Amino acid sequence: MDYPRFRAAAVQAAPVFLDTDATIAKACSLIAEAGAGGAGLVVFPEVFVPGYPYWNWTMTPIAGSPWFERLFKAAVDIPGPHIDRLCAAARDAGAFVVMGVNERDPYSMGTLYNTLVFISDRGEVLGTHRKLVPTWAEKLTWAGGDGSSLRVYDTEIGRLGGLACGENTNTLARFALLAQGENVHTANYIALPTAPEDYDMVEAIKVRAMAHSFEGKVFTIVSCSALTPEIVDAVAHDADSRRMLERPHSAVSCIVGPDGRLMSDALIDEEGIVYADIDLNRCIQPKQMHDIIGHYNRFDVFSLRLNRRPQAAVEFEDAEFEPITETPRHEE
Repeated sequence: MDYPRFRAAAVQAAPVFLDTDATIAKACSLIAEAGAGGAGLVVFPEVFVPGYPYWNWTMTPIAGSPWFERLFKAAVDIPGPHIDRLCAAARDAGAFVVMGVNERDPYSMGTLYNTLVFISDRGEVLGTHRKLVPTWAEKLTWAGGDGSSLRVYDTEIGRLGGLACGENTNTLARFALLAQGENVHTANYIALPTAPEDYDMVEAIKVRAMAHSFEGKVFTIVSCSALTPEIVDAVAHDADSRRMLERPHSAVSCIVGPDGRLMSDALIDEEGIVYADIDLNRCIQPKQMHDIIGHYNRFDVFSLRLNRRPQAAVEFEDAEFEPITETPRHEE
């Protein structure tokens, strides 16, 4: 048996901040560019559409409240017209696309999710993943997802899964994807210059990607957003917050092989696209040594339970009854 070979593209770009239509247009242009470059898979940053809530880090919750309302109004519906445009771009490029979006809850006018959308090369939505636990200050913006979206998609380019940003430190979430046969992992991030001063975002992202690839013997496509002066101007409210947001070495995009080593250049801070040629046959040999979802584990000793039931606000229990089809007769 021969396994798929294809070219992957990791996009490092900044959104047109909180402008959904313009950001979708930029995304479609980048999908076309990557497709013209031979990419069969194009991966975008976390919440690329229409941007990341940096105000959670630079403002008080009260000062940031109007920004949340702006983000909610600019978020996308799934399904919806913005997703339709992305699907058309994927179909035209003949490429699978993984896109990070702010997703509006379909019922609540105040709940947002940090969501990855998986789109096929035929322009169909394969599924979505909602970030399970928003990280630190992100809890002011996003609700957590549930296990129903912790899934791997069996595609023509291999079994595809993904996690958003800090989820890639969650060992159990990563193992849940590997145990479903994941071959290609997308790790979708945002530029985070607001991290503590002794936290190197670039090295942290690389370590997590290399660890997942090496442990699972999979390919990892890392896509991180970039920051622009326009975004800094929007959310920096004083000299200290501006200095924090302008901190360099806060974003990296790259592609990692199943041996845990970089297969592409590491694009740091700047906007651009990095490419690498993926050959899933390279996953076989490393698994002879460590196959943690197979022979190199003890499932009689360890077990993982994954609850994939959707968590709903209400469960309806309607009574079943037979409708009356004729008028009853009363005997005298």
